[in-house]
Amino acid sequence: MTDKKKISKIYQEKIKKFNKFNRAYFEKDNPLISDHKFDNLKKELINLEKTYPFLKASKGVETLVGSKPSEKFEKVKHSKQMLSLGNAFNKEDMLDFKKKIKNFLNISSEVELSSEPKIDGISASLRYEDGKLVYGLSRGDGVFGENITENLLTIREIPKKIINAPKIIEVRGEVYIGKKDFERLKDKFANPRNAAGGSLRQKDSKETEKIPLKFFAYGIGEIKPQVFKNQTDLLKKLKPWGFAVNPYCEIVGSIEEIEKNHSKIEGLRSRLDYDVDGIVYKVNDFRFQERLGSTSSSPRWAIAYKFSSVKASSKIRDIVIQVGRTGAITPVAKIDPVTVGGVVVSNATLHNEDEINRKDIRVGDVVTIQRAGDVIPQVLSVDKSRRDKNSKKFIFPLKCLCGSSTKKEVSLTTKKTDAVRRCTRGYDCDFTARERLKHIVSKDAFDIEGLGKKVIDNFWDLKFVRTPADIFCLNYQKIENLEGWGKLSIKNLKNAVNNSKKIALDRFIYSIGIRHIGQENAKILAAFFKTDKKFSELFKERKRKDILNNLYDLDGIGDTQVKSIEDFFSNQKNSDIIQSLMSALSIENFKKTNKKGKLSNKNIMFTGGFEKMSRSEAKALAEENGAKILGSVSKKLDYLVIGNSKPTKKKIDKAKELKIDLMTEEKWYYLLNR
Repeated sequence: MTDKKKISKIYQEKIKKFNKFNRAYFEKDNPLISDHKFDNLKKELINLEKTYPFLKASKGVETLVGSKPSEKFEKVKHSKQMLSLGNAFNKEDMLDFKKKIKNFLNISSEVELSSEPKIDGISASLRYEDGKLVYGLSRGDGVFGENITENLLTIREIPKKIINAPKIIEVRGEVYIGKKDFERLKDKFANPRNAAGGSLRQKDSKETEKIPLKFFAYGIGEIKPQVFKNQTDLLKKLKPWGFAVNPYCEIVGSIEEIEKNHSKIEGLRSRLDYDVDGIVYKVNDFRFQERLGSTSSSPRWAIAYKFSSVKASSKIRDIVIQVGRTGAITPVAKIDPVTVGGVVVSNATLHNEDEINRKDIRVGDVVTIQRAGDVIPQVLSVDKSRRDKNSKKFIFPLKCLCGSSTKKEVSLTTKKTDAVRRCTRGYDCDFTARERLKHIVSKDAFDIEGLGKKVIDNFWDLKFVRTPADIFCLNYQKIENLEGWGKLSIKNLKNAVNNSKKIALDRFIYSIGIRHIGQENAKILAAFFKTDKKFSELFKERKRKDILNNLYDLDGIGDTQVKSIEDFFSNQKNSDIIQSLMSALSIENFKKTNKKGKLSNKNIMFTGGFEKMSRSEAKALAEENGAKILGSVSKKLDYLVIGNSKPTKKKIDKAKELKIDLMTEEKWYYLLNR
């Protein structure tokens, strides 16, 4: 199995577990693993995505915020999305966070940060209008939350009215149960966090009232008018309104102050009456927060600096190879089960061939296991003093489990050889094909409830499925004869499959598993093609070349993505399989929600550095005002905005040649502010 395939397979297996644990954790308040294990698993997945960018196409854990709202409560849309936080795990991560902020804001001075312990509880948002509590929502999936107002009102630290408040203000915070209070509840719940979650989801608020819930306020959502300059001002005002604020909030600036604060709170951790797993750092100035904005999943102005990982020793009993849906070959160490930070670990990723060679990892070695970011178990080091004299160097296989040769690809951008070996047979490789089916049915793809990884494995072994189209023509009579399947489960599966036949174009593009095409890139491509009919032209060799050339004009689509699309559709079996799948579906045209503003329907490109803001901020502002950002100069371009610092002459010359309007930095600022 190739490194990349192996890594992808490990990743896909962990994603399946994560989705299962996530539903149990957020929706059912019935955790299947400890909070620490859950957090570690998520961190492990995020680390894998960062280490191996090709995995982004598989899932993108950072885009996941909570879970879907419970059907037990009314769903209410958050007026301002509740995003999740990005994570930092060491000093270098925090330095990178600070650097990105300065680069985005285009400033050199130190940025003041507000810090507070990260409470391991349940997030809630309280909406006040004219000082009266209108409703209280759970996080839900970040877009929609559950209306749990009555349950929240049982908490003493949540006031029904606040005096001298803005006309509209959403106070956000964390609901938790103290460690001491939890002692009398531990027979009913796995941990304090899930005791809090389970209590908030009681249908009868009188039952919730029996539970000693508490609330720390930490921020705001929508506010009209804005009356606060910074996070410090906000926290000061929350107290007289009747909210509890964490007493360990501090203002820091330098990395030395951050590290000192981090060590202090980590030292206090065991003595606190509530669970904390890190410290949240926020840009203190609200004006800066507004400028920084957010990505699709997390704010650019805040980060959670997690506490240190837990390590343990174990022995490697075997090294196995796994194949992922993109053909990546990943080595995994089978180790003697060992508890790492409260989680029993029996597998540890070895990442790739180069990593095994660099650390000289062998079967029989005693190794130090670390849950990377308290999530993904990995081999940190080898105790060579305890190595058996007869141990043999591990020889990484050059062939996939399917028997075909593997190769290490050369990056088009860096020109470096990939560390991961890869099987390139696609659907001709049974191991790759099986993993692709698991991706097809996953939550962010077709999202077919009841058709998880284990079911796909079972159906594959029974030869019920071999291609994606097989999913939509299952023989339910045969399935009904299988152990564990009854009339109700068959009915539910049939309904889930039938409902999934109608799918948005962007989800469809993401689902077919083109390497390097994640959810965001899938949306970009869907906006370009607009219809499945236009997308189908990729199957025709004579039209494919022109389409691929046009893709370079799309911001976010580069050489790597174009090459992946070309490779995918140049494979005749891939094309045949995807065409067969499309014939079984009803694919909806892409519907873009255009933002209206000063630059509506304008295509803009930037070149050179700016004096008052970064290029990133300039692009974000342009999009907020309705513009579309292009990645290259073409006839489609309306304006080329030229920064005062080192603009690209080639782009300017081409724009002049095409008679495109050139806009100076000064004119750009005038346009934004007029």
